[in-house]
Amino acid sequence: MPIVTLILLVLLIILTVSSLLAGFTLHRRQSVDTAANARQLESLQNNIDRLDRLVREEMAQARTESAQTSRQGREELAATLKGVGDSLNSQLAHITQTNMQRLDSVRETVEKRLDTVRTQIEERLKLIQSDNNKNLEQMRITVDEKLQGTLEKRLGESFKIVSERLEQVHKGLGEMQSLAAGVGDLKKVLTNVKTRGGLGEVQLLALLEDALNPVQFQAQVNIRGDNRVDAVIKLPGHDANSQAPVLLPIDAKFPMEDFQRLIAAQETGDIAAIAAASKQLEQSVENCAASICKKYIAPPVTTDFAILFLPTESLFAEVIRQAGLVDKLRRKYKITIAGPTTLWSILTSLQMGFQTLAIQKRSSEVWQLLSKVKTEFNLYGEILDKVKKKLDEAANTVDQAAVRTRAIERSLKDVQALPSTTVDTVNHPLALGGSGQEV
Repeated sequence: MPIVTLILLVLLIILTVSSLLAGFTLHRRQSVDTAANARQLESLQNNIDRLDRLVREEMAQARTESAQTSRQGREELAATLKGVGDSLNSQLAHITQTNMQRLDSVRETVEKRLDTVRTQIEERLKLIQSDNNKNLEQMRITVDEKLQGTLEKRLGESFKIVSERLEQVHKGLGEMQSLAAGVGDLKKVLTNVKTRGGLGEVQLLALLEDALNPVQFQAQVNIRGDNRVDAVIKLPGHDANSQAPVLLPIDAKFPMEDFQRLIAAQETGDIAAIAAASKQLEQSVENCAASICKKYIAPPVTTDFAILFLPTESLFAEVIRQAGLVDKLRRKYKITIAGPTTLWSILTSLQMGFQTLAIQKRSSEVWQLLSKVKTEFNLYGEILDKVKKKLDEAANTVDQAAVRTRAIERSLKDVQALPSTTVDTVNHPLALGGSGQEV
């Protein structure tokens, strides 16, 4: 190399000069002043001058060659770096394009799979919803049919019985109007006390037979000892499991003489006689109520009240006209006053109660069926809860996949938005632990 030659030449010159200077110094010390030494010195000076020129020329030539070599080295290094940069840029572009293609492929695959999963889930949800709607509709139709049929049947029977009873009431009222037309003939019959009492019992039993079933009442029942009440109504026991009925006593009374005296006083218009007759009628009715309370009210075999039946509407109207008499009998003796129409209304109400009780007993079958339906519906609700849980899990999985998809899209967006300098730094082979030779 020129630089190495120049260095060796310089070193040789330095050594030669050093040796000459050493010899010159030695000769000077010996003080030898000869012409030979002068010539040698002159020759040495000439050599030194020539060496100096040669050194200067070689130095200049070395500088020129060094500048040329440096320029060529810089040009070669720039060309090499440009080639490396172009290679890196092409490789980075190829890697970026490959990554983009792969990410596009992955995104398309994920989207297809998500669409497939979403479609399958929607189809399954539609099937489940359709099955649930069908099952619920079938259950609703079944329950509605059974309930509707049972209620219509029971209500139809009840309305039929009520209609029949109302017809009987109208029929009885018509018969009573016919009987009212023959009051004159009836007075002859009522002159005998025994006949009058038998007529009240007959009328009472007729009303009971018309309004109630034979198993729901009984005539001439011993309550206490030999005391027989005209009739009793058999009510359901206090306990639902008890088979023994509770008896409601009904006794017919007909204070005809006192009633006739009151009617006669009213016809004459004598106020004192009317007041006395009203007082006597009130006392007679109170005595009858006290007798019924003492003889026939015996809880828990009977109810804690009894009914005093007055066979004629006119007698019943006069009794209830007495101020405070009805409340006094109810409060003091626990006796309820009833005329034919009033007793018929009471019996009709009791019959409706009996019918309602029968319907309630028969409705236990409906309640059992509803209990079974409720149990099955609870089981069905548990199954629906499990299905809902599974659907929620599937929805959560879809949401997670959607989150990952958005994360991938954000990553793709960031990759596309990276500047070229950052891409060079990140993907440079030297930054990744490679070498320039691998490039």
